[in-house]
Amino acid sequence: MNALPPGTTIRHPETADHARVQAVMENWWGGIGNKQSAHDRALLLPRLYFQHFTDSSYVIERDGELVAFLIGFLSQSRPDESYIHFVGVDPAARGTGVGRYLYQRFFDYSREHGRTVVRSITSPVNTGSQAFHASMGFTAAVVADYDSPGTDRVAFAKTL
Repeated sequence: MNALPPGTTIRHPETADHARVQAVMENWWGGIGNKQSAHDRALLLPRLYFQHFTDSSYVIERDGELVAFLIGFLSQSRPDESYIHFVGVDPAARGTGVGRYLYQRFFDYSREHGRTVVRSITSPVNTGSQAFHASMGFTAAVVADYDSPGTDRVAFAKTL
């Protein structure tokens, strides 16, 4: 596994991290979509993820400041799969390896729990996410009407 950049630490999230993540959402995704998109993204990450999915999720900090996070979980319905629900990396920390580190850590966690496939999705306009997932070995397919009519998604899958 890649090493964390010097000066950073990793831990599992706590309920209090919900507010910290919500506070950076618009800034970290500011270039994607409009105000409604920012609002919709915030709704995708309710507090419950910081209460019930902490064992499989991670936060990276530097000097107490949020640098990156990954919210993921083991599928309860598909025993061979795990799912990365939401990931964020401070734009100033992109390219430093923190995203790769988070994914590798989640892959290891998934393997330790008998999972052989990791899945995730993104919006078709999020080309940065698509490029990152491709670099991590995910396959991708656009799924029309994934969440509702007219709401397409790029679905990713990686065999561990």
